[in-house]
Amino acid sequence: MTEPTQINFDQLKVSCASCSLRELCIPQGMNAEELKLIESIVERKKPVHKNDYLFRAGDTNRYLYAVLSGSIKTLVDNPNGEEQIVGFHLPGELLGMDGFSGDSHTCSAVALETSSVCEFPLESLDNVCHDVPSIQYAMRRIMGKEVAKDHAMLLLLGRMSAEEKLASFLISLSKRMAQRHWKPTEFNLTMPRQDIANYLGLAVETVSRLFAHLQDEDIIEVDRRRVNICDMTRLRAIVGDNEDVKAAKAKQG
Repeated sequence: MTEPTQINFDQLKVSCASCSLRELCIPQGMNAEELKLIESIVERKKPVHKNDYLFRAGDTNRYLYAVLSGSIKTLVDNPNGEEQIVGFHLPGELLGMDGFSGDSHTCSAVALETSSVCEFPLESLDNVCHDVPSIQYAMRRIMGKEVAKDHAMLLLLGRMSAEEKLASFLISLSKRMAQRHWKPTEFNLTMPRQDIANYLGLAVETVSRLFAHLQDEDIIEVDRRRVNICDMTRLRAIVGDNEDVKAAKAKQG
């Protein structure tokens, strides 16, 4: 298996206007003046290391965060007092909007690896949005995308079989890699199997068995945390996410 594409984050520019991840975390269509306003409020802190908390549930909600490098998971306590992972955040993605409904965060954010983030102070962001309506509109669109992701998560956990859940998870990661102009079929899983199982609502043994099954079927290749999707068409077919399956369903309907 060839090595997956790696991004040297030390080469990323600190300017929002020249950042290689700008198209992911900064709304498209902003002019130079609007970009300068956003850039003027961005704060960049020291990296957070693996298992460090970016914020905890109950912390005062002060920032909106954009992942610059690495990856971060968000989790909540379920009614049984156990941790439930609710998201994995990759470079260019935003987190911290869970606290918008009140004054404190409702989930915790933990680094899966050494990670860097850009921080947008909410007070300053509010002022910018007030002064520039187009930025306020753009932020609403971002929040709408987050709601859509939450809906997709509910579907993933609710009505799918175990195999469909894992296939959907891998397809989602592939799409997110493509958005970053990384190899969509070869990537490293920064999250351990137990985190994937927790996120999908499955047993760790089930996830391991499904990975082995997909590999036996030559749909994927797995080497520890490295995944190579060998047959995307068949992987999509597991969840009915290809043109042939959709056409067949349309005929039946």
